[in-house]
Amino acid sequence: MEAKRKRDVAIAAAREAGALIRENAHRVKKVAFKTSESDLVTDIDKRSEEIIRRHILQSFPDHDILGEEGVEPGPAASSDALAEMRDAEHLWIVDPIDGTTNFVHGFPFFCVSIALAEMGEVTLGIVYDPMREEWFIAEKGKGATVNGERMRVSRDEKLSECLMSSGFPSESHKGAGLFALRPRVRNVRIAGSAALQLAHVAAGRVSGYWEWDVNAWDVAAGVLLVEEAGGRVTDTAGRPYDLSVSHILATNGHIHDKVADILAKAHKAPSNDCT
Repeated sequence: MEAKRKRDVAIAAAREAGALIRENAHRVKKVAFKTSESDLVTDIDKRSEEIIRRHILQSFPDHDILGEEGVEPGPAASSDALAEMRDAEHLWIVDPIDGTTNFVHGFPFFCVSIALAEMGEVTLGIVYDPMREEWFIAEKGKGATVNGERMRVSRDEKLSECLMSSGFPSESHKGAGLFALRPRVRNVRIAGSAALQLAHVAAGRVSGYWEWDVNAWDVAAGVLLVEEAGGRVTDTAGRPYDLSVSHILATNGHIHDKVADILAKAHKAPSNDCT
């Protein structure tokens, strides 16, 4: 019953935040910069996180929350915030709008991402796409669904048959993997929302996703979706995933080692932490 209560609270929080986001999707936003002109935050991001925090703390006042808008900008601050909370008994990991740049420009590929980690292990993941009204939900050991229907990762085994997804790395030299992998696969999509791209891996719409320089709130919920849909998630060097991983590879499992090998050969594999 407690697990159901946590799930219900997360769904209610995502639904209200998603309604706010959808209502403002095509309006002019108040935009501020974090670390650069491509690292954006809007008043809707902040209001969305306030909604989610209110829902969680009303039901679970003793739980911890790690939300993107509650952390100072920059990788060092993100790493420090996670290190302080990662082993909490109940840690909610929240991205109120994953894909803010898309949201600002009216490109309809963004979502609400809410995960619950208990003693460092993600046990609940919800990714809500408010523009398509798609609910991607996973609970540890119980599988993953999209709008109530069971999800499974793709069955693709040949790289030449795979549609992959990724994100542009913040440092140009980390783009070597993209140029190495692109000729080996059918194509690559870069859509601008880590959480939603992971959800699409879980739903079998793309065969894999990799990206450098992500934060826990970008991927925690999506990682559980992929794993519970039968996929595999590691860092880009193939080492096990945990909340500190900032260089991520998620696939249907069949192609995982092949992709990890290509990425490793393209450039020296980075370490699996945020430091």
